[in-house]
Amino acid sequence: MTINPYAGSPFSYATEPAVGPYSIVELMPGVRNLLDYTGLRAGERVLLLMEHTVDPVVVQAIAAAVAYRDADVRILSVPPFSPGGWDREASLHIETAAFREADLVISGTWWGEVHTAPLFFDQIKSRSSRFLSLHMTATAGALLTGGRLPAEVFYALLRRTLRQMSGARSIRVTSARGTDVTFSGLTFDPDPGAMRPGDWRPFPYGGANFWPADTEGVLMIEDSTVTGVPEESLRITLEGNLVRKIEGGAAAEQLRRYAPGGFYMRHGLIGLNPKVRVAGGNQFEREKHAGAFYCGIDGLTDGRPVTTGPGFAHCDCQVDRPTVLVDGELFIENGRLLMLDEPEIREVAARFGPPDVILDDNPIMILPRRYTGGGAA
Repeated sequence: MTINPYAGSPFSYATEPAVGPYSIVELMPGVRNLLDYTGLRAGERVLLLMEHTVDPVVVQAIAAAVAYRDADVRILSVPPFSPGGWDREASLHIETAAFREADLVISGTWWGEVHTAPLFFDQIKSRSSRFLSLHMTATAGALLTGGRLPAEVFYALLRRTLRQMSGARSIRVTSARGTDVTFSGLTFDPDPGAMRPGDWRPFPYGGANFWPADTEGVLMIEDSTVTGVPEESLRITLEGNLVRKIEGGAAAEQLRRYAPGGFYMRHGLIGLNPKVRVAGGNQFEREKHAGAFYCGIDGLTDGRPVTTGPGFAHCDCQVDRPTVLVDGELFIENGRLLMLDEPEIREVAARFGPPDVILDDNPIMILPRRYTGGGAA
């Protein structure tokens, strides 16, 4: 018996439903926002690094939009990447050689760059490419929903979040399933602004990312990249930013096997995009939904946390409808991001259409094309 209403989410692009060829028309608002986010310029060299199992309609939509902007586009279809260094001896010489020659890389992989040493963040930062990651989101569903939110609205949400959280002493996350964990010693990703060489960004844009120096409490995992949706309650206990105990039947054993040397808390993310899918979405969509929360535990290296390289056991853990307190002040209540009702956010949304439509956090109600950022309302 599962305990999560989102059980049955896809576990690779091969299990995502395909869409009809004419669907490309409806993907274009999201693709336009994607390319605007990258700052694509005419004449740039663009590499689409797409796993073999990505829907061809998605690849065609992105490639056609790049070509329409007079950029030089190349499509490289690659085998699926393995999670957590599971196949760390695999040759990636072709992928890394192509990556080095591109001005912009748009990556459609199921397992993100954090799992792969040659494409890890330190390698991206050392190159002149801009790197946009559709981590589990090179799908029609993601482009139709979260991809349609105008970037200016996301940036307004992010700036407002960073204003409150960057100086915070603690973030406490609780849930109806029993999560009660507190993060402190917080370092936040700053407002990134326009993409620059060496930048890595996810799409759809989705949240405020942070790294804690200390984590204390209990995390009840509702979904994870290692276990999927657990069949029994999966509970991890954290002390001193280290995972001290893992409990919960078969899923607990799977998680222990993934990193026999133990885990530490690497980072957390507060979801900010009200148009990202919840029901029917995979984990890396749901984590970006406004009012969601996820955190990434990573494998220890020789018994200690090493943040400068891949831990080869990165596992992201989802909490779908949390309550979040920032220094004791309510920030998210049972999955509802309270700032969606604030006047300054509604003022930005009003540039694109009715704020009640733009900021409605029911992603079943797909944002109409005319409100997706093609031109101010």
